[in-house]
This record gives sequence, C-alpha cells and structure tokens, in this order.
Amino acid sequence: MADKTPDIIYTVVDEAPQLASGSLLPIIRSYAGAAGLDVATRDISLAARILAAFPDYLNDDQQVSDDLAVLGDLVKTPDANVIKLPNVSASVSQLTAAIKELQGQGYAVPDYPYEPKSDAEKDVQKRYDGIKGSAVNPVLREGNSDRRSAKAVKNYAMKHPHSMGEWSKDSKTTVASMPGNDFFANEKSATITAAQAGGAKIVFTAGDGTETVLKDGLTYKEGEIVDATFLSAKTLRDFVRDEVASMEPGVLFSVHLKATMMKVSDPIIFGHFVSVYLEDFLAKHGETVKALGFNPNSGIGDLEARINGNAELEADLKAALDAKPPMYMVNSAKGITNLHVPSDVIIDASMPSVIRAGGVGWGPDDKTADTKCCIPDNSYAPVYDETIAYFKETGALDVTTCGAVSNVGLMAQKAEEYGSHPTTFEIPAQGRVEIVLASGDVLHSHAVEAGDIWRSATAKKAPIEDWIKLGIARTKATGLAAFWLDATRAHDAELIKYVEPALKEAGIDIPIMAPREATRFTLENMRAGKDVVTITGNVLRDYLTDLFPILELGTSAKMLSIVSLMQGGGLFETGAGGSAPKHVQQLVEENHLRWDSLGEFCALGESFKFLADKGQAKAGVLAAAVEDATQKLLENGNSPERKVGAADNRSSHYWFARYWAEALAAQGDDADLKAHFAPIAKDLADKEATILAELKEGEGQPVDLGGYYHADPKKVAAVMRPSATLNAIIG
Repeated sequence: MADKTPDIIYTVVDEAPQLASGSLLPIIRSYAGAAGLDVATRDISLAARILAAFPDYLNDDQQVSDDLAVLGDLVKTPDANVIKLPNVSASVSQLTAAIKELQGQGYAVPDYPYEPKSDAEKDVQKRYDGIKGSAVNPVLREGNSDRRSAKAVKNYAMKHPHSMGEWSKDSKTTVASMPGNDFFANEKSATITAAQAGGAKIVFTAGDGTETVLKDGLTYKEGEIVDATFLSAKTLRDFVRDEVASMEPGVLFSVHLKATMMKVSDPIIFGHFVSVYLEDFLAKHGETVKALGFNPNSGIGDLEARINGNAELEADLKAALDAKPPMYMVNSAKGITNLHVPSDVIIDASMPSVIRAGGVGWGPDDKTADTKCCIPDNSYAPVYDETIAYFKETGALDVTTCGAVSNVGLMAQKAEEYGSHPTTFEIPAQGRVEIVLASGDVLHSHAVEAGDIWRSATAKKAPIEDWIKLGIARTKATGLAAFWLDATRAHDAELIKYVEPALKEAGIDIPIMAPREATRFTLENMRAGKDVVTITGNVLRDYLTDLFPILELGTSAKMLSIVSLMQGGGLFETGAGGSAPKHVQQLVEENHLRWDSLGEFCALGESFKFLADKGQAKAGVLAAAVEDATQKLLENGNSPERKVGAADNRSSHYWFARYWAEALAAQGDDADLKAHFAPIAKDLADKEATILAELKEGEGQPVDLGGYYHADPKKVAAVMRPSATLNAIIG
C-alpha cells in the first residue's frame, strides 16, 4: 500500500523564514497533532537542491532526496496541501557562496564552472544552472495565484499606519527605459493552431550560414501562446551611457532588475551596466582583471574582492567610481553600491521602497536623495513611471483610508517570462534566430547581433482559461478590477483574444487596460478607499504584489497567497518579500530575529481550511482559532520589532501559541480539542513571565548557527527554542 500523503507539507527553505520555522514548526506540529493531522517537511532550500543535484559526488550518508522533484509531482495531484515559505532564488554569487559553505562542511560538491571546457564541466554547469534563479516556483506553481491581504492584517494597518515619505511636485526622481530595441519592441507572439502543434526547435544561423540548434525537443500544444523577442546589447549600452551622462546634480544613479528570477537575461543586463559604468577603468585594466577571473555580470563587489591588495588597481577603481555620478546604495555604511551584487537590488522590492520613501534612496554620503531609476525594458517600466508621476501630483498615500489591492496572476505551468530560462540565449555573432516547427515552417524569426539577448516564453491554454475564470470570480467577490493587458504588446494581444470572449460569455464587464493606464486606475480607486483586483500576467503578479502591499501595509511579507492547483490541491504561499538576509545577520550578531511570521500564520489558516473543505472537521476548528489568534496578536502589538530588547520572532510565536490555545479552549465546536487545549492555554498564561524571560536570555550576544545556507539543525533549535518551559508545554 502506498504511503499516505501527509495532511500538510511545510517547506524547509532558507535564511530568516527557515530560522523562524525552528521556533514555529514545533508549535504547528503539536497543535495539528492534537487534531490527528500530520505535518511533514520537504527540503527545497538552496543547499538541499545543490546536494540533491550531485549524489554521485557525495558519500552515501551525505546524499539527500530531491524534495523539489517530489513536490513537483505532488502538486499535480488533488491531495497536495503545501505551505510554501520564501526561498532563495539564487544568483551565481549566492550559488557559489552556498557551494563554498557545503565544501567547508565536508560535502565534495564541485565548483561552479564559469567557462566550462570539458564535457564533465559542462555537465556540472548544466546541473547548477537548473538550481540558480527561480528554480522552485515554476515547479510548484501548478495553479494561478490569488494574492491578497488578510482582513485582520488590512484592518490593523489602517488603525496603525506605517511611516510614509513625503512626495514633492519638484521631485527629480524618474524612471528611465530604453528608447526601443528592447524586449517590448521586438516581441512577436502567436497562438498555436492545430496544424502547428507538435515539436519545435530554436535555431541560430550565423552570417556565414552556419546553423546551431540552441534548443531542441520543444513541444507546443494547440492554444498555447508562444512568444519570441530580443534585447539589443548595443542599444542597451548606448542607453546606459546616455543616462549616466545626463544625470542631474544631487540625483542618484540606479538600475532595477530581477537577476534572481530572470537568471539568464538580467545578470547579463546587469553586467552591461557595470561594464559601461566602469568603461574607463576597464579600458585601462580590462585584460588584467579578466585574467583574475572578473566577469562584469558578477558586479563591482566581485571585482573588489579579486583586486584586493593591489594598490594600483584599487586606487584606479576608486578614482573611476568617484568620477561617475553617485550611486543608489544597498548599504552606504559598508560602501555596497547598486552595482556591487546582481541580486542585491531586486526591482519588485527596491522600486516600492523608493516610492514609499517619497521617491528617495540612500546615497554614498548616508543621506537620502532623489533617484534616477533605470528599468531598461518597456514591458513593465511604465508601471513605476506612472506610479511616481501619480504621487508627484497627489502626494503620499493615506494608508488609514486607502482600499486594498489584490492580485490574480497567470503563473501556472511556467507561464510567460518566468518560464523562459531554458530558452534564453546570449547571441554569439550576427545572424538570425528562428523558432522552427516540426513541419519546417518558421514560427518566429529575428535578425540579431553579437551580444543580443534572445528569449522565448509560453503560456498554455488551460492555465490561461483558469486564470480568466479566477479573475472573474475575484472581481465578483470584490467589485472592481481590470485586466492589465496592452493591446500594442504582441503577447498581450494574443491573451486578449482569450479574455474578451470569456468576459462576454460570463456577462461581465471588466476593463482591459495597458499597464500604465491600469496603474493610474488602481491608484485612484485605492486612494478613494475602494478595493481593487489587478488581473495580470506572471511578472506583473510578482511586481504588483510587492508594490501595493508595501504602500498599503508597509511590507509585502504579510500577504496571503492562495494557489488553487489545477488538479484540485492547494499551495499556500507565505507572502512576498524574499528571505530577508539582513534579518539573519542581525540574529547572528545580536541574537534577535525580527522576521515577522504573519504570512505563515495566514497561510496556515488557509491550509487548515483546505483540509476542512475536504471533510476534516477538526481542521476547520483549528483554522478558525488561527484567525482568532492572528487578530489578537495584531491587536495586542505582539509582532516582532527591529531592535534588541523588544519583541522578536520567538516571543511573537509564544503569543501566537497562547492565543491559539486560548481560542481552541474557548470554542464549542469540538469538545475533544477544547479539553486538550484548556490546560495548555492555562499553562501558557500562568508561566508567561518565565517563558518571556527565558526567550530573552542571551539577547544582544552573537550566536552560532553552524552555517548560513546549510545551518546545523541542533544549533538552530538551541537558538530558536531557548525556553525550556515553553518547550515542555508545547511538547
């Protein structure tokens, strides 16, 4: 008999949310166990994915299962009930750091080969390339996204508004994007017909007629939308030069990309920004630093590390940077610039931060200043451009009265650009790239030059139809929505061919607007106190579910994300906001974890509701009690705070456990649960002072986790569960 699928699978991930799990997961398991529910874990952390990819390099006792593949199969079944925490979408620098850490712990995984020469090195690079970037989400997201703030969270934010920067009509903050020849301008799109369905390949033909198959074995199905486009490297570099040269005094220079999710294209784009910004330095020392292994795609931080100790190179680099306009800083105190590390400035987090602050970023002088925000591709730059223009006109948003903005996002089955990694290429020479169907017909064709970035992406018919239905359902529930689709963009024009007849059949009028117009529509309505649903593609789903929550709630980590899997299962994501590396640094240095598990609480409640809908009544009782506990925790101000000595993640979990137990002890729907939790609730209340004192022991002192990407579970447990009294009560 096959093993029973666990009632809930809780993912093991990275950084701050994983450390928080060291405290929260034992509570969840204890409370769920009282209802006869089992909570299992699957490890999808960066370290685990590296180890799973190289079993042939490891000792038998070091090998781990490929849990991501296991979950990838599970989410295609009706039994899936997965709580997915934020994980690292690794840049090459993060990947190599994790590799080095694992090697130091005795795992003989190979180095990442930047320029593989042998077949063995090519195999290693291929395995690692399957791990970096957004390797997890496309596998697990077998459904479309419904992301919104929980009612308790929204109510709390309105009653306790976060700080908002002041906007001035004279602000010099702007968004700069390419004048053309970008992904938007060069995009071609087609919906596959029955005659076109079947195999396909991507072929590059050089100017001398030499053909290279870039990707073979593709399969397109009828109704699938297939896109192809490219971004001109020459136009990009000219754009960067022009924007650097035209900087106004007192304005910071910045670039905003997604080098984690767009793991092929955006690191290359980032590298062009670095090499243009350092053109004078590289003209003088390019061969020398190349011999040291420097690749501009890795950023200025990598360059500094490689030239460390070479006084001449260090002096020339400093002079080159001083001669350029001041940069937007990641950490001004440590001299970490916008161009230091490709994964440090992630557009969906960095742009909302600038906007929330009133259009300013931190400069090298540790002061705030207006910022030129370079977003090369015009596919999404207009959203931020319009947002900045709107707030210059109207001033900061009043978070005590604004409406809630939710999102329905097309993301199932690797939809759109976030599924394009295997079909994105840096072109080696002048020539032509074509998608050739099995019939020999050419679906899409582009003339390209050396260095251009060409990519193809798809959106399948079933996910598109499911997305439209979900958008209609959420609109009916909320009352106001728009489809964010630009009829002048090739891909969106194909999607509109699906949307318009579906709206007509459903008898509902939902406007279809280009992103710029939809941005204005949404901002105006939310300012008026109206709730709005944004119905978008995959990338805008990602960007908007940071932008609007950061404006509304102060953070995107408190968002609730429900993914109704297409085969009937459920995936409950614990909000946007990344995995908070700075939180880890503070814990290691000061034994204070400020990560807020509110997203986990919300996802947990929805996971229990999912089980209740499947007939497990006790899960419904747990779900209702989770909602009560979450509301009470917010009302009583028990969320983590930033500074040592104040409440942190562990004390917040104590209060959550207590309020959850009290709600279960007070409810009248399940006598067994009531009887079980009554003494637990009493113990937690009676021993409050002792527990809180034990939780605070050692605060302000450094701690040892035994690793960053691959921490020691026993050391993490000791740090995250320091209260023997609480542990004895919870079990």
